[in-house]
Formats: sequence, C-alpha cells, structure tokens
Amino acid sequence: MLKLYGGARSRASIVQWYLEELEVPYEFVLLDMQAGVHQQPEFLAINPMGKVPAIVDGDFQLWESGAILFYLAQKYGNSMSLAEQSLINQWINFANATLGFGIFVEANREREMPKLMTALNQILKKQQFIMGDKFNVADVAVGSILYYFPMLLKLDLSEYPAVVDYLKRLSERPAFVKAMWT
Repeated sequence: MLKLYGGARSRASIVQWYLEELEVPYEFVLLDMQAGVHQQPEFLAINPMGKVPAIVDGDFQLWESGAILFYLAQKYGNSMSLAEQSLINQWINFANATLGFGIFVEANREREMPKLMTALNQILKKQQFIMGDKFNVADVAVGSILYYFPMLLKLDLSEYPAVVDYLKRLSERPAFVKAMWT
C-alpha cells in the first residue's frame, strides 16, 4: 500500500487531497515535526532533504508535492496524451514555482499578485476548472496554493470573483473536505 508521509498542517494535505480524489488506498504516516522525526535517519532515507510530503509506493520513493502529484496522475489518473501530460506538468510547476513564489514571498507580492491573479481570473471566467470543464490534478496543484492565500496570508481575493467562485467549488468537493480539514 502506498504510504504518504506528512506533518500536521503540511503540504502533505495537497497530496492527500489528490489521493482521496483518485480513491487510491494509502496509509498516512504522520510525522511529529516538532520532535524532529523528519530529521531522523529512517525518514532521511526516504527524503534526504528532510521535508514532507514524501511517498513510498512499493520500492519507489518520491518527494516534492508537485512531483508526487504528477506521478499519481500518471499512475492512477486517466490515460493522457503527451500534450495533456505536458499541460498538467505546466500547471503543477506554475502552482509550486510561479504562483507560490509570486505570492508567498512578500517582496514579490505587490508586483506579481495582480498579474497572476488577473490572468487566473480571466481563465476561470471562461471555464470551471484550470484546464477546462473537467477537474484534474492541475486543480489540486493550483487550487491548494490559492486556498492557502486567504488562510495563511489573510489576502482578500474579492477583486478576483472567478477565482473566489473556483475556490468555493473546490472547497465543496468531498475529497477536499476530507484532506484539507483533517
């Protein structure tokens, strides 16, 4: 059985959300980050960087939430063309690098937030989800980062109503509720 390693209130919830969406059985291994379990040899053998999330799927080990999401999409998601795989990879990278870095890094926020959020708002005015009218792993990647903005940074997103509506749609998904609120 696949094992997902994470800490309380960590990015492991992003991976957990997608596992719940896919209905893939998994064991969640909660690491006591305060006690430094993630810096112990047993976990460093899985992720030498000592960060969560990480997964063990049989003999295969992987860390970094974006890489894990892409792996799960490939293994358990619907079969995809190379173009679809590439677009998903684009959106996962956008979420973790461009969007996260542009908003979470305070020095970037004033310059990057209006550009990024306006573009996302325009996309989401035209379609229900990031890649069209069907939910997929790109929504887990982008939606989870967007979800953290008002929660962690107390950012007001009301200037971007299509983004707000999108977040509402995502937050009503049973898998989201299970993973992001537990």
